[in-house]
Amino acid sequence: MTDSERPPPSGPRAWAWTIVGTPIGPLGLAATREGLVNVVFHADAPTTERSLAALAQRLGSAPAAPPSPCHDVLAEASDQLHAYFAGRLRAFSLPLDWSLTTGFNRRALRALLAHVPHGTLASYQDLATRLGDPSAARAVGLAMGSNPLPVVVPCHRVIESNGGLGGFGPGLETKRALLSLEGILPEPLF
Repeated sequence: MTDSERPPPSGPRAWAWTIVGTPIGPLGLAATREGLVNVVFHADAPTTERSLAALAQRLGSAPAAPPSPCHDVLAEASDQLHAYFAGRLRAFSLPLDWSLTTGFNRRALRALLAHVPHGTLASYQDLATRLGDPSAARAVGLAMGSNPLPVVVPCHRVIESNGGLGGFGPGLETKRALLSLEGILPEPLF
């Protein structure tokens, strides 16, 4: 069984949560001992509350109090995100915990991470072809939409074959801002 097919670990898992301020709004970050497990856009109070409840259910425990190895992962993730948004980091080097995604979705996200570097784009069709299933462009779109690690696993770099931006759960303005940061789109005029 490959890593992309392996089911998520069972039983309660230690994890931690923090919120990082960014130019696109607050990002909620969750980490386990294995690595960063979740990035949540627009982490205001209601979104944070929903995210913490969902993670507690999925991971089988409440967030750990500091200090813990999970908090070390969060500190590194926060540092790297600040560097990314300041334009000083082009590739994240964080340990990632892929346990919130499985099967085809995990394979698609890992292909994205491995083959679509900073400053480049790929279409849903490109990724489907790379995965060996050219008819799976819609499935790739669904995988991007369920990405538990956005920004770090850069689903914002995936567009439509005709050059359209496609969808983006946090909103197209957020997608445009991320693509502008990477030099793919011009900065908005206003």
